Amino acid sequence: MKTIEIRSGEKKIYDICLDHSYDYLREKLQELGVSGRKVCIVTDSQVAPLYLKEIANLCCGLASKVTHFVFDAGEASKNLTVIEKIYEKLIIEKFDRKDYIIALGGGVTGDMAGYAAATYLRGIDFIQLPTTLLSQVDSSIGGKTGVDFQQYKNMVGAFHQPALVYMNLNTLKTLDDRQLCAGMAEVIKHGLIKNDAYYQWIKAHTSLILDRDYDTLEHMIYESCLVKGGVVERDPKEQGERALLNFGHTIGHSVEKLKDFEWLHGECVALGMVAAAAISMHKGLISAETCKDIQEVLTAFHLPIRVEGLNPKDILSATKSDKKMDGGKVKFILLQSPGHAFIDREVSDDEILEGIGACL
Repeated sequence: MKTIEIRSGEKKIYDICLDHSYDYLREKLQELGVSGRKVCIVTDSQVAPLYLKEIANLCCGLASKVTHFVFDAGEASKNLTVIEKIYEKLIIEKFDRKDYIIALGGGVTGDMAGYAAATYLRGIDFIQLPTTLLSQVDSSIGGKTGVDFQQYKNMVGAFHQPALVYMNLNTLKTLDDRQLCAGMAEVIKHGLIKNDAYYQWIKAHTSLILDRDYDTLEHMIYESCLVKGGVVERDPKEQGERALLNFGHTIGHSVEKLKDFEWLHGECVALGMVAAAAISMHKGLISAETCKDIQEVLTAFHLPIRVEGLNPKDILSATKSDKKMDGGKVKFILLQSPGHAFIDREVSDDEILEGIGACL
């Protein structure tokens, strides 16, 4: 098992554990102090048949009570109505401030379970057990929790750090190809914003990644966790550097909304990265060759670089409703070069439209 510590100054906040199974999860739960406390496992209808029984059995005899809440899989469930049902479950089961929620699943599950934990009794502990590539390399780390509100992505949320992130990398064997490739958008993003050597490594290991070679995936996920973990350590509440993690997300979220969440998050982020790279090129920051290279890498992982049926002005308008607006301006993440991103608050509407045009 590989472990990365997430710290705040000299204080450890939580561990990120990468393992090939859940063999050491019970030991980690004991270290946290789960013994004698109640546990509610929150998961979705796709993940529950695969792993719910195993996790519940691991908790039995350790926790004083083990219960679960299963919701319909998909982004459509990521709303306050489902959160209310989680609250109701916790109230009926008499959960108190020292009990635990376990998020078992992908990004939607982690965001929802984390938000419920952040707001129930003004905050209880929760544990992330991410089962998708996207959640393992990105959404389970850093304490961003939330739900969508009236088609606005993650508009309601809270920062609430997990007590533990434990990844069984073999859960990726049950992931379909589309979900795996969607997760690669966030992996590629990590290389582009922070580590060009990692970006080059991704390109050199495309076949092994797509073949799900275990050692290759383990190295890749570990490196992505180092990038994401390092950024959130330095800027836990997105006052500065953490905004770099939003590369590709401003236009990506707009496409996600306008496509009524029919496209996966990573697919939309891929389009957003194409647009952001194009804006960077038009500003004279990166070359046309670099833009082409980014598109080729995304295509190699079966990610979209074009979208049909959307009006560029509608996409632009949707960016104005993004939660990352700053003083009435769109806060864009652009590239100075692969491995070096920065925040630009002066991107004009014409430049945004030019970027959008690159993925239409």
